[in-house]
Amino acid sequence: MRSFRSSVLGASLLALALTAAACGQDEAGGGGQVGGEEKGSLTVGAVAFAENQIVAEMYAQVLEDAAYEVERQLTLDSREVLQPAIESGEIDLAPEYLSSLLLFLDPDAETSGDPEEVRATLEPLLEEKGQTLLESAPASDTNALVITPVTANDFSPTGSPIAKTSDLAPVADRMTLGAPPECPERPFCIPGFKRVYGIEFGDFKPLDVGGPLTVEALEQGEIDVALLFSTSGVIADKGWVVLEDDKGLQAAEHITPVVRTEVLDEEITTLLNEVSATLTDELITELNGRVEIGGEDPATVATEFLTDQGLL
Repeated sequence: MRSFRSSVLGASLLALALTAAACGQDEAGGGGQVGGEEKGSLTVGAVAFAENQIVAEMYAQVLEDAAYEVERQLTLDSREVLQPAIESGEIDLAPEYLSSLLLFLDPDAETSGDPEEVRATLEPLLEEKGQTLLESAPASDTNALVITPVTANDFSPTGSPIAKTSDLAPVADRMTLGAPPECPERPFCIPGFKRVYGIEFGDFKPLDVGGPLTVEALEQGEIDVALLFSTSGVIADKGWVVLEDDKGLQAAEHITPVVRTEVLDEEITTLLNEVSATLTDELITELNGRVEIGGEDPATVATEFLTDQGLL
């Protein structure tokens, strides 16, 4: 596993150095202090796709604005890297997705389209790992199977364009799915498509997490079906087809801060919950598009959004 931040000893020495450097400064000075009160250092993590990075930047920036020292680890490969890093204390907080996190922790758990039901099952599992689930955003970002209009017509088993996930069942053995490398193990990905829809793709191409590699592969015809995210700004921009999840495989995936309980306090809780309250499907899709299509920096997008919302 990659190293995300310095050791506890190194962090302690850094804190001492920052305290010493702050001596003689006024109350607005650096070092994570306000009025002489040291708030300490937090590490924010994210998986390397636009939405997760944007939201993680929001968390980091509101914490910095409140005078916390914040380190960022926003290019992690997957939840399989992120979760162990939180458990070990290398990362303190990150944006997560309710049902995917639940099934990561307990593959046999019952999921639901109701976020409160998912939270009720997830919270005790996180408590055992020393983590706390804060308030969920209204925005829910689920897996989405996406195809081009050409594919929708060329692979149609009925003469009508493919529009639903179940339409893939008779033709999937002639198609290549492009998705994150962990898709063959994820219950909302290949195993779920087989279990719920009877879909078995002819080939699988491991790519990135709903990012530019997957987008380019679909655009270039290297894959027939892409696993993207429902709030991706690319889909509408390209005129692609999102297949209806007509048998309800996907469950509640509301964006939610997960924080190591050891570092959590009332101020951190309030700051992150205020961010969550602003995030709707429409707004996060727009922000994603600015990064995915416009090539803007996630940090800049986060700053402008937070400023507009009065959170900075």
